[in-house]
Amino acid sequence: MALLKFPIIKFTLCLITGIIIGHFCIIDFFASIYTSLGLILLTSLYWLILRGQLNRSLYFSVLVYLSMISLGVNAYNVHDEKLRPDHYLHLTKGDIPNKVVLKIRQRLKPDLFNHKYIATIISMDNHEVSGKVLINLKKDSIIQTMPIDAVIYASSKFQKIPNPLNPYQFDYASYLERKYVYRQLYLNSNEISIISTAPRTVYGFADQFRATINSKLNEAGFSKDVMSIINALLLGQKQSIDKEIYNNYVNSGTIHILAVSGLHVGILTLILNFLFRPLQYLKYGGLLKPTLILALLWLFAIVAGLSPSVTRAVAMFSIVTIGWHLKRPSNIYNSLAISAFFILLFKPMFLFEVGFQMSYLAVIGIVSFQPVIYKIWSPKYLIIDKLWQIFTVTLAAQIGVFPVSLYYFHQFPGLFFISNLVIIPFLGLILGIGVLTIVLALVNLLHPYLVHVFSFIINCLNEFIAFIAQFEEFLFRDIPFTLSQTFSFYITIYALWHTIKTKTFQWSLVCVIGILLFQSSFIYGKYYADENAFIVFNKSRHSIIGIQNKKHLTIHHNLDSIKLASDQIIRNFKIGTSVRSVQKDLLKSIYQFKNETIYLIDSLGIYHGLSFKPDYILLRNSPKINLTRLIDSIHPKMIIADASNFKTYVSRWKLTCTHKKIPFHYTNEKGAFILK
Repeated sequence: MALLKFPIIKFTLCLITGIIIGHFCIIDFFASIYTSLGLILLTSLYWLILRGQLNRSLYFSVLVYLSMISLGVNAYNVHDEKLRPDHYLHLTKGDIPNKVVLKIRQRLKPDLFNHKYIATIISMDNHEVSGKVLINLKKDSIIQTMPIDAVIYASSKFQKIPNPLNPYQFDYASYLERKYVYRQLYLNSNEISIISTAPRTVYGFADQFRATINSKLNEAGFSKDVMSIINALLLGQKQSIDKEIYNNYVNSGTIHILAVSGLHVGILTLILNFLFRPLQYLKYGGLLKPTLILALLWLFAIVAGLSPSVTRAVAMFSIVTIGWHLKRPSNIYNSLAISAFFILLFKPMFLFEVGFQMSYLAVIGIVSFQPVIYKIWSPKYLIIDKLWQIFTVTLAAQIGVFPVSLYYFHQFPGLFFISNLVIIPFLGLILGIGVLTIVLALVNLLHPYLVHVFSFIINCLNEFIAFIAQFEEFLFRDIPFTLSQTFSFYITIYALWHTIKTKTFQWSLVCVIGILLFQSSFIYGKYYADENAFIVFNKSRHSIIGIQNKKHLTIHHNLDSIKLASDQIIRNFKIGTSVRSVQKDLLKSIYQFKNETIYLIDSLGIYHGLSFKPDYILLRNSPKINLTRLIDSIHPKMIIADASNFKTYVSRWKLTCTHKKIPFHYTNEKGAFILK
């Protein structure tokens, strides 16, 4: 545990603990403030009174750590916008439209029907308010995109962001809540008035600068696909990448190069350090050189959108640059901890960002495991040695992110080492030429020859990635991996690393404990998943029924083969429940589950002459029936309607069930119906 000897690492771990407590526990804002003040006051008094005594260290350390944990709780609460009295959630009128003035803050990836933005609310019904909202602006020919910092006026109803309607589906509402977005607006271009489009913040000027760069590059003749990669690699904007190209990068294990992170910032730092080396021979060059490097690094971070990964990377390399200038050897773990501490202090929700987590874990994996792996073999030839270094760096980074990658994405690219072995050596060249291309384009000196050369390089990159991605047999998909398995895996990796370094019995014992915990989580998952369930999934315009029998799932559906192959509902359920086999079948009229009978009534509306009384009635494909007469004749426990029915029919059925005092479950409102 030598790393815990560094105070900043301990403080960062305590801050993270406090943020987690604040996230999962409801703690009164003023109670946490008073607790923090009390702990700080007690710590200060303890230090002043007993500072000359050696026996104070244990209690003093405990007080300091508790103070740092309370700081984490307060950092989380202070940034919780819902706690502000002027937040729009406290003032909305329900179904009555609100007159709002909004400022565009962030542009998101559009869907098939809407442009999507995150905006801050300036005022609502002539009252100043605060808070963020998701804007869905219908696509039409009038408004293509809204610039960052654009101020608009609209009158619309705030709508709740829907929770997932199927088991183990991605929770978009929770994802947006972590960005402090709690409601959404649906707008048409003819319903809004643009008050201003002039940039007023650093984000607005950065967006305008990116727009200028894109305009110049478009004029130079770059294709759409090449432009999307340039935007991702150099400007931190991935919204315009073609879905097929993006999936190729995911399946080949190289998606990390499209997210501006430590790799890109590290290469940029080396390039800047090389370019500004002559400055150190000037009188004040020792101060001017690091100042310029820091300024350009943070300018790059701003232009790239200040995402968690680029913010972390720039913060860390800023600390490294300062260390170089002061000629003090800096511990990389200290640099990581310092950058994480200050980032989380001002942006605590970054802790729950997948990119933030994987960025740190990749760097920790490299600095921890790469030296150990590299010592296994010492190549004699320089070229082979360089390739071996790249391979060990890639492998170490993959070890660092492997468990969390399985937890979030449930897949593992088996050929990641081949793709990274080819791409990483040339990434510096791509970034260098890319920066030169942008600079020349901005000053109107970009030669067509350079456009062709750079386009050729990007196209070769995309073609190579597509070539690697086509070997689907090396892409291991649909791997169930739980949070407990993730933590136990990291315990095992950490203990194994210390066992190799120290060769002590204590760390060997911890490694064995980690393996036992990992095995136990698998056994528990198997026991928990060994259950039976009848599920009516929510699928617009279609019907999907699942019958789970422990590790086997039978799907009854009316989807065509193309929609079935691309549907994520079954895949998510299979991963979430650790189901091993899935069988497809056609829909039936009668289902028997345990002691319950479920009867399906489709568009034919046939239910007369039944020789039994079903416990549940499932309505699908909008049957024309008299529901009151059906309820009086059958007396079911519940009426279920899936998303294949017309909404007008569902509204009528809902009123009938309310009148007859019988439960009604509509999957498009309450989510999938599950009977266990």
